[in-house]
Amino acid sequence: MSVQPLYILTGFFVGLLVGQTGMGGGSLVTPILVLAFGVPPAAAVGTDLLYASITKAVGTAVHGANHTVQWPIVARLAAGSVPATAVTLLAISQFDLNSQAASGVISTILGIMLLITAFALLFRRRLLDLGGSRLADLPKRQTRMLTIATGAVLGVLVTISSVGAGAIGVTVLLVLYPRLPMARIVGSDIAHAVPLTLVAGLGHWMLGSVNLSMLASLLIGSIPGIVLGSLFAVRVPDAVLRPVMAVTLALVGGTLVF
Repeated sequence: MSVQPLYILTGFFVGLLVGQTGMGGGSLVTPILVLAFGVPPAAAVGTDLLYASITKAVGTAVHGANHTVQWPIVARLAAGSVPATAVTLLAISQFDLNSQAASGVISTILGIMLLITAFALLFRRRLLDLGGSRLADLPKRQTRMLTIATGAVLGVLVTISSVGAGAIGVTVLLVLYPRLPMARIVGSDIAHAVPLTLVAGLGHWMLGSVNLSMLASLLIGSIPGIVLGSLFAVRVPDAVLRPVMAVTLALVGGTLVF
């Protein structure tokens, strides 16, 4: 297994962005691999899932140490996402993921997920205003069931596209738990991404759609990138970052869909 310089640079770039902003990992790695390097969509998704599980585990350790993980919420999300991920893996195992037809379907779903993510980033405040007032006073049992259902939907979408656990997951949690501090929302979302991406990534590995050399190269680059981004880079204001990230994801998503 040999490391590859271009993938190391890609990992460093994505890690730097994540370190600066806390955003952009899953939504950027897969489309970069597909569009810039011509990696087959299935291999890009599978590799990105295992990459995400490792990087999110580091993030979970930090949030756990800071007591910013709401573990009951993580358990509810996982109760929906892990079984849904297993079912989705079983379903896609019936197809040749490297075929032209499968690659086209995965690329289209990936593009749609990027467009949805861009929408969630750009209009998060408006979505919260619309949904928060209706869901803030829901009975706890209904909130728990909706959380499990959210996990199930994320399980399906992330397993197919590797995108969605971040911006979409955070937006839904903000609607369902409007009284919870933002740090706990983010920490819980990151912690839930670990079992979700790990199970999905291992499933893709068993299906032969993970490139271990690519994975190692991405990790070699991303770890110092995250550290440098966190320690030295000037943080971009959220009011500037969110529209720029949303437009970028929309353009990439549109390219994959159309």
